[in-house]
Amino acid sequence: MHSQALKGHMDLLLLSVLVDGPLHGYRIIEAIRNRSSGVLDLAEGTVYPALHRLERAGWLTSAWETADGRRRRTYRLTPRGQAEMGRQRVEWRTFSSAITRVMEGI
Repeated sequence: MHSQALKGHMDLLLLSVLVDGPLHGYRIIEAIRNRSSGVLDLAEGTVYPALHRLERAGWLTSAWETADGRRRRTYRLTPRGQAEMGRQRVEWRTFSSAITRVMEGI
């Protein structure tokens, strides 16, 4: 999918996959890819800066963990992040419903 189509929706995608629990960066990318049936295959260079921005905004927190001898940064939603995800989810549903009505002439 063209990266311009995702502009403005990256935050919601990232917050949505973290609602089920903490994940490290690669697993976040993999979850988005899997949940979208491969349509959304995001580059690390797009995802990691967004994760850092969401952490600075207080919507995520992160911690270093070691698993299988590898160090990874794991991200989790904060209460503020959960609230923001709920707000953005409502906004997305309103927006996507309006686009569908326009496209289908409803």
